Amino acid sequence: MPRIQLPEGVTAESFLHLIWQRRPLLMQGALAGFRCPIGPDELAGLACEPDVESRIVEENGERPWQLRHGPFDAGDFARLPESRWTLLVQDVDKHVPEVARLLDAFRLIPDWRVDDVMISYAADQGSVGPHVDEYDVFLLQAQGRRRWCIDTRVPPDAPLRTDTDLKVLTEFSTEHEWVLEPGDILYLPPGVAHWGVAEGPCMTCSVGYRAPAWREMLTSWCEHLIERIPADGHYRDPATSPQAASAEIAAPTLQAVDELLERLQHADAAERHRWFGRFVTEPKPHLAAEPVDHPLDPDSVHEAFRVHGRILRHPYCRTAFAAIEPDRLTLFANGQAFDLPDVCRGFVNAVAHERELHFGYLEEWLAHPACRDALARLHNAGVLVFPDE
Repeated sequence: MPRIQLPEGVTAESFLHLIWQRRPLLMQGALAGFRCPIGPDELAGLACEPDVESRIVEENGERPWQLRHGPFDAGDFARLPESRWTLLVQDVDKHVPEVARLLDAFRLIPDWRVDDVMISYAADQGSVGPHVDEYDVFLLQAQGRRRWCIDTRVPPDAPLRTDTDLKVLTEFSTEHEWVLEPGDILYLPPGVAHWGVAEGPCMTCSVGYRAPAWREMLTSWCEHLIERIPADGHYRDPATSPQAASAEIAAPTLQAVDELLERLQHADAAERHRWFGRFVTEPKPHLAAEPVDHPLDPDSVHEAFRVHGRILRHPYCRTAFAAIEPDRLTLFANGQAFDLPDVCRGFVNAVAHERELHFGYLEEWLAHPACRDALARLHNAGVLVFPDE
């Protein structure tokens, strides 16, 4: 899959420094010749699967902007009107390998930032209303035409309609307007109001990027801190003197509490960075790969890899790596951390970067015991699977 073609005068560096998370950008012909790996019927079929997250939005249903959640069945689609409805399917990249390869075109942004590829099919005039998202997204026109109107002036507290479960803005004023053809891409940063309306039947691939809320991050960090605190630890009074007012929380006690909390939450940079790598690679709860039923030792996995010739990263898995400690690399996969010596960098990079690994390419690194051990641990954790598993 070729990388996206930035507009003339826009380099990768200038995109990241001046546009990313700052302002919208229309990229006409950014993926010229792109053909969507799945069509409307296959997308509808996915929406009927119980483990696939899907929605249908009807603009003029029983009430305005009616939202229904899947899984759906053939009857649901048969009852839809001829126009003004949209089917949206999340995480299509996790279910269709050919769609996952689309992400290679967007490696201008680090892989670990990607959330999913959502694909939508809209009947003529279909839309989900004017709204604001709190994440970055590349909107790739896959089939047909869609008219996009945007407004960068909408405040964060703009009022929303109360007659729908969708976060549809009550007021929207078009600041810019474009019609996207197949292969065109519209990049939108967080907080930019937008409204896409199909001009005839169309499909759009939305490459969205994770934007965890501060509260979500802090909750995860606090849970990490709690896990490492001894279960039998308790508060103890500091050295005290008799108090004139027995109801007063005296200064020595407050100081002791300060010292206790500082001690309980103290963490060095390495611990914070390991937590962050685990946090950003945690899969969605309904898309978690399961450990194997019968774990294998490193030699057995190595031999199986040699026989199969290849091993696949489970489509649900998220991976990344970081150099957190000197001469060490930490590979993150599905919220777990695997430490390896820096001499295994090629192995770590391949596992984190590629969806399909070939024995011949990794054979040199698998001579190292740490790489062989990591391969077994990754397989047993369900991160790497053989084609017949």
